[in-house]
Amino acid sequence: MTEDQVVGCILGTAVGDSLGLPYEGLSRRRGTKLLGPPDRQRFFFRRGMVSDDTEHLCMVAQALIDAKGNVEVFRRSLARRLRWWLLGAPAGIGLATLKSIIRLWMGCSPEHSGVRSAGNGPAMRAAVIGITYGDAPCFRDLIRASTRLTHTDPKGEYGACAIGLAAAMAKDVESVSPQNYIERLRQILPEEGAHEFLELMSGTVASASQSQSTDAYAGSLGLSQRISGYMYHSVPIAIHAWLINPLDYRAAITSVIRCGGDTDSVAAFVGGIVGVSVGQQGIPQEWLSSIIDWPRSVTWMQRLGKQLYFSMTSSEVTRPIRLPVIAVLARNLCFAAIVLYHGFRRLGPPY
Repeated sequence: MTEDQVVGCILGTAVGDSLGLPYEGLSRRRGTKLLGPPDRQRFFFRRGMVSDDTEHLCMVAQALIDAKGNVEVFRRSLARRLRWWLLGAPAGIGLATLKSIIRLWMGCSPEHSGVRSAGNGPAMRAAVIGITYGDAPCFRDLIRASTRLTHTDPKGEYGACAIGLAAAMAKDVESVSPQNYIERLRQILPEEGAHEFLELMSGTVASASQSQSTDAYAGSLGLSQRISGYMYHSVPIAIHAWLINPLDYRAAITSVIRCGGDTDSVAAFVGGIVGVSVGQQGIPQEWLSSIIDWPRSVTWMQRLGKQLYFSMTSSEVTRPIRLPVIAVLARNLCFAAIVLYHGFRRLGPPY
């Protein structure tokens, strides 16, 4: 693991998230007609902003800095950050995540705050765990702690493991092959309950081995117009795009956005994984430089990635960098206004 790979994971997630955000919820056909191809930032006057996918990944990075491999410290730190994150009035928060954080505020312990759901929340937090601890014995425990804070359905944990493993393997691109990936995944998920998921991912690997396009693979799953936020839909598509384009960030991101549906989350998953392999320099600079978010800016995320790398390679105890709460609240109000504009814009032509 290198510093550039950690930074690439975080920035890769942010760029994928920001590119996919304007297309979120639109079908493949409608997204192309209304917005055109996903070849540039389109959220706000050719500029981009990030959503909860990037915010959750950054909170996990901060918790990992706090924990230095201690699963219980990690769980408590992430729970605390999720509580305060909700007070910033984030737009577009998932229902399961909202319920779980409310339970945390009501005094429920982090071990029992999750609700039954197989949504994308756990997977959006997994890539940075994979790059830092994907080869460590505590990997599965960290994934489980992150997952069960908000989601108790085992499908959430399986999907998060799949994304985390991909990020871990992306550190050494020579080890990336469809067959190697599924073999490693079977080692991580040996239990009987994961049989359905492993069968699904075997189909993903078979499709990638045959060089089938990601949109064609999505069609074979009955997802020809949109990818839902269900873990067994979003994760296979993300893994497929990565296996087909392990070193081509632009192609990997555009292939999943063109599938429609939960585009910001799936593009964030793929961006975080491919970002590990290509580093910051492999991310199209016109996409990266067009992100105008604040206070969680590109510079802030770069600093966070560097700090996480330092905490992994040094015995020195450090406190993760923070964000001013008032600034986050002001930003979220502006973000919500732009989201509202997009909602009204979608009522008009072209249809």
